[in-house]
Formats: sequence, structure tokens, C-alpha cells
Amino acid sequence: MRLVAVIQARMGSTRFPGKVLRPVSDVPMLARIVAAARSVPALQETIVATGEEAANDPLAIWCTDNNVQCLRGSDDDVLSRMVLAAEHTKADAIVRLTADCPVVDPNVIAQVVALFIREGVDYASNVSPPTWPDGLDCEVVSLPALQIADREAIRASDREHVTPFIRNNRARFLAANLSCPLPGMSGLRWTVDTPDDITHLEMLFTRLSAIGKRIDGPVSWTDLLWAEEQLDGVPIPDRQNRNVGYQVSQGLDQKLGNRPPVSFERSAKALERAERLIPLGAQTFSKSKIQFPIGAAPLFLTAGKDGRVWDVDGNEFVDLINGLLCVSLGYCDPDIDAAARRQIDRGISFSLSTELEAELAERLVRLIPSAEKVRFGKNGSDATSAAVRVARAYTGRDRVIVCGYHGWHDWYIATTSRVLGIPAAIRDLSHTVPYNDLDAMASVFAAHPGQIACIVMEVANAVPPQPGYLESLKQLAHDNGALLVFDEIITGFRFAMGGAQQLFGVTPDLSCFGKGMANGWPISALVGRADVMDVFEDIFVSGTFGGEAVSLAAAIATIDKMEKVGCIDALWKTGNVLANALNEQIQVNGLGDTLSLKGFDPWRLLGINDAPGGDAMAIKTFLIYQMARRGVLTLGSHNISYAHNAEDIHQVVDAYSEVLPILADKLSRGVLEQELDAPKIVPLFKVR
Repeated sequence: MRLVAVIQARMGSTRFPGKVLRPVSDVPMLARIVAAARSVPALQETIVATGEEAANDPLAIWCTDNNVQCLRGSDDDVLSRMVLAAEHTKADAIVRLTADCPVVDPNVIAQVVALFIREGVDYASNVSPPTWPDGLDCEVVSLPALQIADREAIRASDREHVTPFIRNNRARFLAANLSCPLPGMSGLRWTVDTPDDITHLEMLFTRLSAIGKRIDGPVSWTDLLWAEEQLDGVPIPDRQNRNVGYQVSQGLDQKLGNRPPVSFERSAKALERAERLIPLGAQTFSKSKIQFPIGAAPLFLTAGKDGRVWDVDGNEFVDLINGLLCVSLGYCDPDIDAAARRQIDRGISFSLSTELEAELAERLVRLIPSAEKVRFGKNGSDATSAAVRVARAYTGRDRVIVCGYHGWHDWYIATTSRVLGIPAAIRDLSHTVPYNDLDAMASVFAAHPGQIACIVMEVANAVPPQPGYLESLKQLAHDNGALLVFDEIITGFRFAMGGAQQLFGVTPDLSCFGKGMANGWPISALVGRADVMDVFEDIFVSGTFGGEAVSLAAAIATIDKMEKVGCIDALWKTGNVLANALNEQIQVNGLGDTLSLKGFDPWRLLGINDAPGGDAMAIKTFLIYQMARRGVLTLGSHNISYAHNAEDIHQVVDAYSEVLPILADKLSRGVLEQELDAPKIVPLFKVR
């Protein structure tokens, strides 16, 4: 296999013109990168690929003077320039390096190359997801993959930044990623965008030189790490991220979302394949074809990073669903992923319990007002169903009052329209009441005196509790010998670290937590009063994976990071910005009678009313596929994550500003339903 290093370089940086020839400790940046590439035995050739503009002439002259082959191509269409370089050198694959990374380590390059060869992939890198210090970037791409991207990539950002088309089309290209062996490294900044970055590298080199290390050629990243630690004596994981405030690729960020998704053809084919073996083609109703307009929205995803996801067609979306609210910090959070990898290296499921159970339980007891003891499960339904069983055992009663959505088990689903397969005897034991209606709640107790084991309720969702409602509800339950159970599967670690009970100042007897407490890893928890929880010693609630160690480790890391970075405040602030922007668009377009934003800033729900030109489900269908065309994945809610940034929110607001005028026009003309571009979705069942 012929492997060629292609160094992408230009002189016209907006922030730091001519930086590629600027010296770092008396050695030009470009010379350092050339030396690093030439130090990798697996690479047969190293060339510099630059643009044709006259501004790049000094770079070409430097290459000539230093016996480095220089190839010139399009200034803006860098993808075509890379293909030209690969074909010119007859490479089977290229190792793409960039000239603003003067300390790229030959050993890291060699590892990425070895990964590419060993795994037989189309693309290998150490940047997807990024776990290394910024400045050690390396990508290896096969010639066929480059050529396909060159033929098919349309977006300007895909052509300017070479590999996004390949990275985003995970269903088409085999990929592998080299993760950094040490956690917490992605916040280090060893790339050069400004003169300050060179100053920082000079400081590192000075420390290395002082202990006799050679700095006139390639430098080991571990040596740089040692020098970094010497700057202020602060351990790397505890140091402020030097990349905060930098947009790693401003050109890319400015162009993302300019072109709406073109096709969902691969999603449709993937659905056909899945439905041959899987009912509905999905494991979760809310992720299935009944909730998305087939052919007009994605149905299968391949990857996620921060607040964005990519589907099987290679389309990119700002994700406002976030795994049905289980992704709280963002996809591929490096700290959570590192904690999971560390535990994977030790083991996943064991023959006995691990101390991780107690470590996580201690955190929950510290943070959640109602938590005195803890039991773990995998899904929210595990926690709510365990709560019902322990409440029935504790009170000696059978009937349950429900208010909200509580999972898939018989005792709750018996109260919905999807009762197929649930015995009538079970249906008769569950009772529903509207939220904020104390009289309705009292009437159920009156109708079944001494028979109600517990109230299970979502603390808050679309509307806030009326003043005194939660307090009165707790008193009503206790006056009637029943327990109060708060379902905080969504609100926990979202409204506050201790959940909505902390926000509203009302402590229930039992509480159910899950979803965002582990940033997507499957875990849930039932917490509550010690005397009630002690009943678990007598009832049977047990599962092989209740103490699965990786999810426990991820939950511990998630909770610790949420506290450290102020995640909850960020969710409220980001959600507020988006809510205000959408409310303004609703009013500007005269849609106040049709659309309303309900709930709370970290989790807003879009209320949709029937209109003369289309019913609520037709309007929801229209919004889902029109937002998807503009690179926004939504089910009609704002499920905010800590990773959602200003660029993400800007794209969502822009999408709303384009879609709502079209909606208003179609409704005013009474043609929305007849002009829908996709089958109208149907409601799963109504609970909020």
C-alpha cells in the first residue's frame, strides 16, 4: 500500500496571515510538520498541497528551497486539491495533516496509520470524536473514499474541510478512531491560530530545552504534556479548557446548515431491511416510523457529536430530541466516554456487586432531597414499576393513581389506549387524574377508601404546579395512608440536580430518576425514605444488569461533571434563548392560536391546536419534515443539552423563521393537509 502524507497549507489565514512559515523556537511551523511526516516509516512520500493564489507563492518557494514537493490546486475547493495530490502521487491513501499543527507527533501519526491498515477501513483518524490535544490531528483516507467525496459532496463546508462528507456518511464508509489513552486531554490547545498560540508553544519548548530535550525537530506529545503540567502546577483534568472561546473551524461553522438535507433514501431502505425482522423497525415507539413522516425525515442515525447527529444518508442535524432527553451533556462527551472506557478495561458485568453502586448511591443521597436509600435499574420503567411494587408491599394496598407518562409496564399502560395484552383485572387497579386537579384526586381516594397504595406523578411537564398543589397532594396522600411517588425520569438532573422536587421544595416518599443521569448510558434509580426502601429486602425486584458497572461509572462521571461545569444553569439559559426566539416567531407570523410553547426552559413542549387549514397532527407532521429539511431534528419539543452552542441555536431559529411563514400561509389558505409532502403521523397516545 502506497501511503503519502499530504500537508494542507495556505498563507492567507484570516486571524494569523502567513502563520505556516512563522518559526516556533527558530524552526518554521511547516518545517516541523514536514519533519514529523518524514519520521513515519510507513509513509513513502510527503508533499505540501497549497492554493494557486499568488499569496501562496512564498510557501511554494520555501518548499523548493527545502526540497519538499509542492502541489498547487484550488484555494477554496480543498477536497479537489487533496484528490489531485493523491492521484498525482499515485497514493492508495493519503495521510492528511494541516500546517497549523506544528507539534503533531510522528508516533501518533504512525498509530493512526497502523489503525487504518489493521482495520481495513476507508477512513481512520484521531479526531472523530476528538480526545487528543488540539494540534495532534491526523486523518488517513483511502483514495476511493476521497474520489467518492469529490464526486458527490455539494456543501461548501464539505469541500473546504475535506473529510466531513466521509465522516458524516458512516453508513457508506468504514471508519475507525484512535482515542487518546489519557482522559481530559481534548481541552489542551497545541494548534496555532493566533500569535498567542505560538507564545504558548514557545513556553513549552523552553521547559523541555531546560531539561536537555531536543526541540529542533519532532517532539513527543508526552513530553509536551509534561511541560504543560509545569506551567502552573495544575493537573491537566482540572485545568480550564484553553479551547473554550475558539471556534476550531470557523469557516465550517459558518456554512453548516446552508444546504438542507437532500434525500432520506437510505433511511427508507434501512426501514425496509429492519421491518423484515423487527416490528415497527425500531425498539422504541417514539423513535419509530409512526412518529416521523416516512420519506421526509430521517429514521436511522449513525453518529452524534455534542449537540448534532448524522443520519444514514449523511445529513447533519441539530438534535432537539437528544435520545428522548437521555443525552444531557452532549454526544460523545470526552469525560464521560473516558470514564466508560476505564471501566470497560476492568470489566462490565461481574459475578458480584461492585463498590460503584455505593459510590453512585452516595451521590444521589447527597443531591436528591427524598433519597435516603437507592435501588438501580436500566430503564425508567424499571424504576417506576419498582416504586409501585414497593408501595403496594409497604401499604398492603393494590390501587394506584397515575398522572403523566410512566413507562411500558401493565400497571401504567393499562390507563392508555394501548391496552392490548393487559388483563382487565390489572386495568381496574389503575386510575388517572388530570394534573393540577386536587378535587379529581380526592374523588378517587373517596371512591376507593383504604385501597390506594400510591400516587405516581410527573412533578411537572407542560404546565407548572399551581401554588400549593404539590404540598396539598402530599398531604392528601398521607391523610389517606398512601405514598407519594415523583416520576423524575425526565426532570431529574435537568430542572435541578436534585430534580423538580428540589426546584419546587416538596419532598415525596419515593422518586424515580433516569435518562440524563448518565448522558445516554442505560441506568435508572429509585430513591426514597429508608423505611419504605427497606421493603426491598422482602419483595423481589432483581435483574442481572441492575449493577452493570460501565453505566454506573458513566453516571458517576456525568453527575460530577454536571456539578463542575454548571450544567443545569446552562440548560435553563440555552432553553430560554431558544424559547424566546420561537415565541417571537409565533407572534410575528400570527400563529398564537395554533402554536404555543409550554413547559420549562430545559424541556419545552410545542403545543399544537387544530386550525381551519389543518389539524394538529398535520401541523406537527409539516413542522417535523420542514425542520428536518433545514437540518433540525425535532419531535415538537426543545430537549436541550449542555453541548448545544450558539451556532446550534442560531440554526434552529433560522429554520423556524423559514418554516413558520410557510405554515401560516398554508393554514390561511386552508391547504396544509392537501399539500403535505409526507404521510401524516398519528399520535402514540395522549398523556400530556
